[in-house]
This record gives sequence, structure tokens and C-alpha cells, in this order.
Amino acid sequence: MGAAGDYAKLQTIVAAYRQKLNGCSEQLFQQSPPEGGWSFSEVYFHIFDASILTLDTIGDCIDGKGEQHPTPLVSKLILFFNSLPPGRKYKAPRRLAERLTKISKAEAQDLIDLFSSKLETVYKNLKSADKNLKTPHPRLGYLNATQWFRFMEIHLNHHLKQVSRIEKSF
Repeated sequence: MGAAGDYAKLQTIVAAYRQKLNGCSEQLFQQSPPEGGWSFSEVYFHIFDASILTLDTIGDCIDGKGEQHPTPLVSKLILFFNSLPPGRKYKAPRRLAERLTKISKAEAQDLIDLFSSKLETVYKNLKSADKNLKTPHPRLGYLNATQWFRFMEIHLNHHLKQVSRIEKSF
């Protein structure tokens, strides 16, 4: 599929996040689900905060910052199948979990807008990234710019499913 396909999918996924955000009241956005877990607010903060950090990491790869390391086979499989392994609950890496906070719908919209702007810039420069230069992911090992780009799509899609589960719980 390549970066162009990933970019198109990312835009579709972001549009779905926007649509869900627009269809949610501020009160519901802040409310924790009945079965526990993150609120819409916390999911939106996490996913767009993490995705903006990912775009910064991709920018580092594009700028020639990185190291030559192999990408683990399990990570290659995740990227190939475009999905995290099913049947597991994943915990956010500590660095991201410590940043977690509740935000308003307006703040979520601002994060989505910032992400979309940075996404366009990174996508335009993605082709210039050296495929051999990689930076570490906290769980997946070393990834190059295009692998990070693909993982971002997987991660956004994973949490979009979480948002749908939260919707159903109310």
C-alpha cells in the first residue's frame, strides 16, 4: 500500500474521530464509562498526544537522526497485518500514561487540528527519510519513518475501536 495509502487511511480515521467528537456532549465526553476505564476525554488526549509525539519522532528520522538497528520480527508482523495482536489489553507506556489528563472537547479539537497540520507536513517529507535510520518505540523496538507512520495508523485505529466500545457502554 505504501505511505500514500497510509496517509489516506489516517485522514479517514481522523475524520471518524472528529465525527464522534462532534456527536458527543461535553458532559458525556468527560464521564468515565460505567465499566471503568478511560473516558472519551482521556482517550482523545492519549491518542492525539501520542500521535503528535510520533510525528515528531518521524521528523527526527526524516532529519537524519536515528540509528541502524534491525526491526524485530513481531513488529514487522504487526505492521504487515496492520493490526495489534487481538485478545490483549494493552497498557500505555509509562511515559505516556504519566501525561494522561482529561481535556475539554475544544482542547480535543485543537489537538486534532494540530495533529492534522503536522501530519500533512510529515507526509510531504516522508519520502526523503533514510529507511536504514530508526528510532526506538517503547514496545516495538526500532522503527524507521515509514514504519512509524504505519504504526501511527494502527494505533489510531486501535483507539477508535476503544471509543466505539465506550459509546456502546453508555
